[in-house]
Amino acid sequence: MMTRVRGVERVQPAYATIEGAGVRLHRAFGYEDVPLFDPFLMLDDFRAGTQPEDYLAGFPWHPHRGIETVTYMLEGKIEHGDSMGNAGIVNAGDIQ
Repeated sequence: MMTRVRGVERVQPAYATIEGAGVRLHRAFGYEDVPLFDPFLMLDDFRAGTQPEDYLAGFPWHPHRGIETVTYMLEGKIEHGDSMGNAGIVNAGDIQ
């Protein structure tokens, strides 16, 4: 069996942005990058060490229009609710 090694095409650092009703986050890639990362739409990074008030505003109601979202919690926990009234707690190591 032959192993194929691919090189790194580019390094793309995440950039600070504000999303939703004022939530501060870092976006690794977003809307303008879709052709490069299809089928993914965006990848956001919510870092530990930021102030809890950075997240309290949350995200206003918005339809996902068939797009699946994935939350992977590395450390800590978060109470998450969506626009349809579904809610739960995502703990370290969990995927929602």
